[in-house]
Amino acid sequence: MLHRRGFIAGLTALSPAAALAQSASSSAAMRALSEGGAVALIRHAAAPGTGDPPGFRLGDCSTQRNLSEEGRGQAAELGRRLRDARVLVTELRSSRWCRALHTAQLAFPDVPVTPDAALDSFFEGRGSRSQQTEKTRALIGSWAGRQGALALVTHQVNITALTDIFPAEGEIVVLRPIGPATIALIGRVRL
Repeated sequence: MLHRRGFIAGLTALSPAAALAQSASSSAAMRALSEGGAVALIRHAAAPGTGDPPGFRLGDCSTQRNLSEEGRGQAAELGRRLRDARVLVTELRSSRWCRALHTAQLAFPDVPVTPDAALDSFFEGRGSRSQQTEKTRALIGSWAGRQGALALVTHQVNITALTDIFPAEGEIVVLRPIGPATIALIGRVRL
């Protein structure tokens, strides 16, 4: 039986047009980030499992799903790729979940991280999908015309609620706010 990732990778391998489109999307996304005024919506790096274990407590990493060794390397690689593309992250916000905070810290070690409750996971009834999505949408909209890139490290459910995209762990969805109410999808960057 094929795993979902293997199946999707197989489809891409069978379709050169799909691979080319993905590459163009990634190039446009990196270019937009390096030009400034764009937002990198980042799903935290690899953390085995789904959701959080029973007894989850915010601020206590021992009660949460955490980055694997692969995830720590993935987060560092994500930051390296952005720096190599001359992306200047001028503001960095993260979910308060440890796996998101650690992704932010490993990817952008020289940028202070601001924990932001709007980016917290609302999977399995935690938080408020509508309120958090609206707050995040307003934050993204406020970035129009700003210098540098805004990086937001969050969770799959949050990114899907905003964009209808189901991102892979460590994937970046790049958005460009046109104004407070209009946000354009520029592309995706997968490691």
